[in-house]
This record gives sequence, C-alpha cells and structure tokens, in this order.
Amino acid sequence: GLNMSTQPHTVTKAEIPGHVLYTVGTCVLIIGSIGIIGNLLVLYAFYSNKKLRTPQNYFIMNLAVSDFLMSASQAPMCFVNSLHREWILGDIGCNLYAFCGALFGITSMMTLLAISVDRYLVITKPLQSIQWTSKRRTVQVIAVVWLYSLGWSVAPLLGWSSYVPEGLMISCTWDYVTYSPANRSYTMILCCCVFFIPLVIIFHCYLSMFLAIRRTGRDVQKLGSCSRKSYLSQSMKNEWKLAKIAFVVIIVFVLSWSPYACVTLIAWAGRGNSLTPYSKSVPAVIAKASAIYNPIIYAIIHPRYRKTIHKAVPCLRFLIRISKNDLLRGSINESSFRTSLCSHHSLAGRTKSTCVSSVSTGEATWSNVELDPVEPAQEKLKPRRSHSFSTSLRQEKRDLLP
Repeated sequence: GLNMSTQPHTVTKAEIPGHVLYTVGTCVLIIGSIGIIGNLLVLYAFYSNKKLRTPQNYFIMNLAVSDFLMSASQAPMCFVNSLHREWILGDIGCNLYAFCGALFGITSMMTLLAISVDRYLVITKPLQSIQWTSKRRTVQVIAVVWLYSLGWSVAPLLGWSSYVPEGLMISCTWDYVTYSPANRSYTMILCCCVFFIPLVIIFHCYLSMFLAIRRTGRDVQKLGSCSRKSYLSQSMKNEWKLAKIAFVVIIVFVLSWSPYACVTLIAWAGRGNSLTPYSKSVPAVIAKASAIYNPIIYAIIHPRYRKTIHKAVPCLRFLIRISKNDLLRGSINESSFRTSLCSHHSLAGRTKSTCVSSVSTGEATWSNVELDPVEPAQEKLKPRRSHSFSTSLRQEKRDLLP
C-alpha cells in the first residue's frame, strides 16, 4: 500500500468524477504516443543521414533520447492508473515513475543549456570553440548532463524529500506539498539548479549571440564588394537560423515547465493547502508534454531534417511538405552547427582580411577566403583549401595576429 497520510489534499476515488480521470488519461496517452513516435523519427533521421551526425547535433539526439524515454516511461503508467482512478502500482511503481520523470526532465533542461552554450561559443568565440566542440568533448558534456540529472533524481530515494502520488493520484513526483525542512530545501534548490539558473545562463548566451551577430553585420556592411557582402551575410544567416531553432525549442520547453514550477513554489511558500488536485495534476501533464514539441519544431523549421523524414517515411509526406527552396538548399550548412565569422584590420589599415571558417559535416578541413578591398568588385572570391585541419588552424592563428 501507499503511505499517503503525510500528503495534504490527498483525494480518493469518490472525490474525482470518473470522466475527468478518463479524459486526463486519454490526453496523456495521446501526448505520450506522439512523443514516442516523434522522437523516434528524429533519432531515425540522424541515424539514416550522415550529414546530420555532427558533434553539435549530438545534443539534439540526446534531447530526442531523453524526450522519448520521458514519453515511454510516463504515459503508459499514468494511463493505466487513470483507468483504475487511483495509483495502483504501489510504492516501488511510484518511485520508479517519479524517478524517470525527474531524470529525463532534468536531462532535457540541461541538454538545452548545453545547446545554448555551444551556440554561444561557436558564434562569439569561433577559434576557441574548435577545441571545445569536438566529438569527444561533446560526448563528455552529455555524460556530465546525465550524471547531474541522476544525482537530483536519486536524492528523494535516499531520503532528501521523497516520491509520492500527486494531485489526481494517477502520477507521482517529489513531495513538494508537505511543509518540512527536507522537502522545502529540496524544492528550492532543485528549482534553482535545474530551472532558474540554467534559464539565466541560456538568456545570457542568446543576448551575447544577438549582439555578436549584429556587430559582425555592421562589419560586413563596411566591405566594398557586393559579392562579399552576400557571401558573408549568407553565412551569418545560416548561423543565426540554427540559433533561432534552438531558441524556439527552449522557449517552448520553458513555457511547458513554468506552470509546474509555479505550483511547486506556491507549496514551498506554505500555501500548499490552497492547491486543488486539478491545479497540481494539469501543470504536471503540460510539463510532460514538453517531450512532443521538439520533433514538431524540427519538422517545421529544419530543412535537412524535413527532407530526411520526407524521403525515409513516405506515409508522412502529407504532413511534412517539401518546398522547391528546401531542395535547392542542400549545400547550405543547416546541419553543421559550425559557421564562424571573424574579421580584423591589418596594421597598415589598407586591407581587411575576413576569414569564414566552416567545419562541414563530412570533413574536418577549413576553407579560408582572403578578401582584399583593393581588388575589383566583380572579381570572384578565391577559396584556398588547406591540406589538413591542423595546418589551417595554425594559418588562421597567424592571420589573426596583429
């Protein structure tokens, strides 16, 4: 049996109308099914298209894994309980359900933080970001994300707070309602360390990116040649487009979890008795639904992802439209989270050298483009392909020295 005596506002079968629980259960099942299928499609797209498998896109894959596991672990259990109109899976089931919800939810939030920091480094510190965004370093960051999330998820099982049924008694979470020092400290520190502080860092990263791109835009406008302007502007547009996709994902995630965060903080402030079962369960359902939005966002915005799914899953073609524009845009680096711009003036002040560095998906080489404002405007850019990544990096550093 379940120990519910310490939980204020515990409800019984008789207090909640059956149709309410069946409706909530059905919504959870639909959301869970979309989450499972949608995130499997994202993972399949990355598996089947090598051009999408860049170190930076590993974060997107990790997000899809955590969202898939969130949907698969939460929806079926919640649906079964809603049919029985109470929690029927005992203490072990409650602990398992809440542990999975915490682990995968926190992993998603921390992965979004990692994506923001990665975008920030690529756009504002292009040269330093080369060493920070290698495949090995990306895998290490993902491992740290999972370990960090595991620490917070295990804490209630070890006695810092505890996992209990919540709201309509068809789902479990940590005990944020009972007014005790352990519960209050866990609630506040958890909210700060996995929600509010990451949010502050994310918004700082995006503000810095926006300002850096605007600065680079002004530098590009000072160049003489139209062909150069359009080339560099296109590079910036590609970079900013990727940042915008990530920003949409983050905003949607934050909007999903904010109601739940508010409910837990109301209880933390000692107003837990004013919360009804509905006001605790509905925000929980909205929060868990965050797992379905990312595949939808990528299907709508990301051209290469859209093309991959369109090609691989013919039955979804009526949902995922491909425009002629998307087909023409195959060579643009939407999938490679790496197009960096850096411009500087030489000491003589007569030439401006602007380097456009791009580590593409399929190769680890840079192409350096030397721009000289003195040459005729109609002359084309002269790309110089370096022999290896290391030699081009050394050349790049030499170029950047005053």
